Amino acid sequence: MTMTTSPSVPAAADGQGPLEGAVVAVAGAGGPAGHATLLRLAQAGATVVAADADAQRLAEGVDADRFAHGGATVIGDPVDLLDPGATREWAAKTEKDFGRVDGLVHLVGGWRGSASFAATDLADWDLLHNLLIRTVQHTSLAFEGPLVRAGNGRYVLVSAAGAARPTAGNAAYAAAKAAAEAWTLALADGFRKSGPDSHPPAAATVLVVKALVTDAMRRERPDAAFPGFTDVHDLAEEIRRLWDRPTAEVNGTRLWLTPQP
Repeated sequence: MTMTTSPSVPAAADGQGPLEGAVVAVAGAGGPAGHATLLRLAQAGATVVAADADAQRLAEGVDADRFAHGGATVIGDPVDLLDPGATREWAAKTEKDFGRVDGLVHLVGGWRGSASFAATDLADWDLLHNLLIRTVQHTSLAFEGPLVRAGNGRYVLVSAAGAARPTAGNAAYAAAKAAAEAWTLALADGFRKSGPDSHPPAAATVLVVKALVTDAMRRERPDAAFPGFTDVHDLAEEIRRLWDRPTAEVNGTRLWLTPQP
């Protein structure tokens, strides 16, 4: 499935769907994809608990989404997701404060590349290992219990097409994304095994994009086609839709939002 057109996002809360009254945490919420996801989940009736290492970016997104959707419960706290203790504390506090956690959306990103395979700098791997793998490990381990206890939880990883088809200049990035996907699918297997009769109490899934495009990028490059790119608002809508299907249909899946290689 390819989504490259300008988004069409509802201006008001849905108020009727499965996310009404749900509690969803969003990790790495300070960027454009995070801002769009916070708004869409709030529009669907969820209480949204956002975290990012950049306090200013996070506050801007939370304030903007509260303004765009009056009455939305959108909360933001700086959290160092490279600190396993801080991540577990965030998960525990969220569950304690709101009584449940129905989702964790993992949007922590980062990129490093090189002109050729031989020019790869292993310092890039060290950075990407932390950003793209460690943060997934910490959030999945911290939120696995709350998501199971909620009975219909979702763990959502946004990944990149490059993980399935690595290029010479993207060795570190592709390998890190592939590892993050494998970790997420292992979580999915844990969910599958913890539920009776193939009805897992939660689902872990991977959404695959080539790259993301924002309104600001289109304004800066009005003649660019951005082929295969996924609009951040379309990504947010796909995330929302993950609660429309039973956990057994979502768990362990990789949904491509761009043409497969």
